[in-house]
Amino acid sequence: MIPFMSRLFRRARAEEPAWIDAAELQQRIASGDAIVLVDVRQPEEYTSPPGHLPGAINVPLGNLSGTTADLAARRRAVVLVCKTDRRSARAAAALRGAGLRDVVVLRGGTDSWHRQGLPLEECGMVPTGAFSPGSESKQIF
Repeated sequence: MIPFMSRLFRRARAEEPAWIDAAELQQRIASGDAIVLVDVRQPEEYTSPPGHLPGAINVPLGNLSGTTADLAARRRAVVLVCKTDRRSARAAAALRGAGLRDVVVLRGGTDSWHRQGLPLEECGMVPTGAFSPGSESKQIF
């Protein structure tokens, strides 16, 4: 029984999302690290004030499963963002369950980013075609 419990708890820890704070993410962006920034909020949240992280693409949580292959094909770290971090943590679990390993969640989401005075973008519409293979139009570095 104990070996089973040990494997069970090890597996649970392995599926916990990795986290990044706003200052570290800002530093990675500034240094040109190869990342894909994915905002999993609904389109109306993504386009509403105070805005979204610069360069983020909008893939609502409910649509994420349809983009897994596209994200994997980019061969870049995936940073997931939402308003706080709850939806992005669920998104991370889904992507890790689908086989992606280099997935992290922005701790505190756009709320944390905004509280630290870091820049946000506002737009009147969600970018279309953001996930066409090879498209870099809404991807950071």
